[in-house]
Amino acid sequence: MIARLPLGFELAARLRPVLARLPMHPPALLLATALDRLLLPKLPSDAREALSNKVVAVDVTDLGLTLKLELGRRGFSVCSTAQPAALRIAAAAPAFWRLLAAQDDADRLFFERQLVMEGDTEMALVLKNTIDAIGPLWP
Repeated sequence: MIARLPLGFELAARLRPVLARLPMHPPALLLATALDRLLLPKLPSDAREALSNKVVAVDVTDLGLTLKLELGRRGFSVCSTAQPAALRIAAAAPAFWRLLAAQDDADRLFFERQLVMEGDTEMALVLKNTIDAIGPLWP
C-alpha cells in the first residue's frame, strides 16, 4: 500500500511550481491589505515605531511564496523583491494560519522548527511580543 500525503500537503505540492513562477506583487498586496485591517488598528504606537520603515520578508515555504512588506506612515506596503529584508519570517501556510488564529504561539512553532525568524533580532522580538500581547488577529 502506498502512503498518501494529506490533502493540504498534496495541494501545496501541486501549487508550488505554479505559484513560484507568478509575480509576488498580488499576494503581497493581499497580505498588506489584510495586515492593515487586522493588525494595524491593534498595533501600539511604540511597536509601530519600532517596526516602521524596515522590510520584512514573509516566506510561505510550502507554497513557494516570498512576500516583502514594509510598514510606513499609511500602513503596510509591498516592497520590491530586490530590497534586502531586515527580518525574514518563514513557515508553511498552516503554521501561519495557526499563528494568526492564536491556536499556536510563535515560541512553540519556533522551537518545533515550524517557524523560522532570521535577521534583526530586536525587530523579531518586538513583532513576536506584540502579536502575543494582541492575541488572535483572525477569529
